[in-house]
Formats: sequence, C-alpha cells, structure tokens
Amino acid sequence: MLGMIILVTAIAGVGGTGLGGVIAALFRRDSSRLVSLLLAFAGGIMTGVVCFDMISEALAPEGAEGGVSVFFVMFGVMLGYVVIWLLNLWIDSKTNHEIEHIDADHPKTADDLDELIHSDHYARHERESEDGGPASAYQLFIAGVVMACAIALHNMPEGMVIGASYASDSAAGITGGMGLVMAVVIGLHNIPEGMAVAVPLITGGMGRAKAILITALSGAPTIIGAIIGFALGTLSPFWLSLSLSFASGAMLYVVFGELLPEAILMWRSKMPALASVVGLLVGLMIIYI
Repeated sequence: MLGMIILVTAIAGVGGTGLGGVIAALFRRDSSRLVSLLLAFAGGIMTGVVCFDMISEALAPEGAEGGVSVFFVMFGVMLGYVVIWLLNLWIDSKTNHEIEHIDADHPKTADDLDELIHSDHYARHERESEDGGPASAYQLFIAGVVMACAIALHNMPEGMVIGASYASDSAAGITGGMGLVMAVVIGLHNIPEGMAVAVPLITGGMGRAKAILITALSGAPTIIGAIIGFALGTLSPFWLSLSLSFASGAMLYVVFGELLPEAILMWRSKMPALASVVGLLVGLMIIYI
C-alpha cells in the first residue's frame, strides 16, 4: 500500500507541477482558459468529496464505536484550514517584495503567488519593473527560486490530504478510492503552481529544460506529506478522524482560497462556475456510484 501511495503522490506532486512547467514553457499565452476550467472542475470535485465523503468518514471512522464528536471534527477542519491559511500568508510575505504585481488593475487575491500564472502579468513583468524601467531578469529569476522553495513547503500538507484519504480507504478495505481521487484533483491544482515557478525562471534566463526540472522537483515534498498523513491515519480511529478532518479543512482552503479565485482571475466569465458545478456532480458520482 505504501509503495502505491508514494507512486500516486509522486505523479500528483512532481507530475502536476512539472506539467505546469511544461505548459508555461511551451504554451503559456494560450493556456489560461483551459487551466481555468481545469482548476474550477477540480475545485468542484474537491468540494463534493470533502463535504459528502471525507467529513462523513471523519465523524464515523472505521473502528470507532459510537462515532466521533462533531465538535472534534469541526476543530480538525478549522485546524487544517488555519494551518494552510497561515502557511500561505507566510509564502505571500516572502514573495510579494520580489516583484510587485498588486495594483489597481491586478488587485490582491487570496493567494498572491498564483497571480503570476497569468500571461498579462508575465508580459508586464518582462516589460517593466517597479520604477517603470526594463524588468530585471535577475529579479524574475530570484522570484522563481523563492516560489519554488515556497511551493515545495506548501505541497507537504497537500500530500497529507492524499495520505489521510488512503488511510481511510485502507481502514474500509478499499483500494484506490478516495485517495486516488484526491491525488488526481491535487495534481490538477499543482499545474498553475508549476507555471508560477517556471515562467520567472525561464524569463530570468534559465534554460527551459532545467526550469521544468526544478519546477517538477518543487512538488516532491508532497510525497513526504502523504507518508505522514497515511502513518497518522493508520494509528487509531482517533487519529484517522483527526487526519481526515485536518485534510478536509486544508482542502476547503485550497478550493475557496486558491482554486476558484485563480480560475475566475484567469478567465473572467461564467464558464469557471459551470465547470465547478460539473466537478461537484462528478464528485457525487464518484462517491455514490
């Protein structure tokens, strides 16, 4: 089981960010709408799985007679949400000063890192710096390096979501259920993060192949997080409930603090909302069919 978790998580973490790097290197100006729909779709699936499966499992984990208190689950959900929120605040504080990209035309969103995935931002950063002169390639390169490190740290709790989901599947005697679904949607979520890392590196002068490799490696900590999440989830019903609750809160932040704002910012239309609803329905099908 652990070998399967490592393999699946590696594909979601390293593969997802690496794919984002490839898109940024080859198709960055034509991919925003497609990535927007993928993000909204993934957000819908996550919402359905979290609300109709993970939280239900946390309330009644395998082996726990009488279930778990709803207040304990609420505590776990809030803990997961707050931890990811604080982590993103720290990431923003370390990256905002590298390249100023928040102004009246591009207001601050829930996750400033991911504003760099937009091609208009790239074009602007290539043309001008904070004082209106030519953009510094060194500034862009440093921004890419900082983002790679920050996203690597950000990916660890996302890996815990996959691990906790696999722990729940293992307790229920299921192979490749909720854990596989969460790996797929987190992999989709990692695509714009890979773009956010790769473009500044490439624009700063790094070769495309090397930039894609570094981008992919920034997703490697997802594997460590998955191992931790699985280990905690298999200790006891109490830890399984806490792991699932924490993972649910983390995913709710990812959906409403990152995926949906990113999707709408990338394509300002009604289509991301439709993709999100379709994703929610697909999530329900995955759970109940």
